[in-house]
Amino acid sequence: MYKAVIFDLDGTLLDSLNDILFVLNGTLKHFGLPEITRVQAQSFIGNGARELVRLAIGEENSGRLDEILGYYKEQYAKSDNSLAALFDGEDDALTALKNAGVKLAILTNKPHAAAMRSNDIFFKNYGFDCIVGQTDGLPLKPDPQAVYKIIEKLGVKKEECLFVGDGEADVLTAKNAGLTCISVLWGYRSKEQLQEAGATRFAESFEKLQREILS
Repeated sequence: MYKAVIFDLDGTLLDSLNDILFVLNGTLKHFGLPEITRVQAQSFIGNGARELVRLAIGEENSGRLDEILGYYKEQYAKSDNSLAALFDGEDDALTALKNAGVKLAILTNKPHAAAMRSNDIFFKNYGFDCIVGQTDGLPLKPDPQAVYKIIEKLGVKKEECLFVGDGEADVLTAKNAGLTCISVLWGYRSKEQLQEAGATRFAESFEKLQREILS
């Protein structure tokens, strides 16, 4: 049994794609740029807001990136997250993990303020012990620096901690930090994409993930 689990957020704990797409397309429309599809948004997510917006606006608009990114962040901060939701089986799994004494953390490339708002809306009942989002001075995933900070705060050893995510950056983060990783298959990447990034362990449902953590 693992003593602690570090979760990615979007696509792992929170089905937020529709929420992100709504705000992003509103931003693109505001600047007179073509909107993107759900499939495009799904492929762009995972490496932080800056990279998301950069890919959405295209190379030809790179000179406007800071302006458009600033507007996107402002609009996302105002979002009520009404289009986001937990995944099937998640409530039971998180409740079981917390009842078993497993320490829970979130590490996301989403801006820290947005990550904290997501916690306030969706995860208050589960008592996450640590939440770390994109912050100035702290490198984004797959840099392992934030993982080290979380492990220190949780007071566990690396071998007692599991990393769980749905993206390539999560696989690489776990590898760089020396943690075991389980890649979930309900998120925004296919099993083949994750395998190409080096993933070897998978969970098709929260029920299976719960068993893997508590076994």
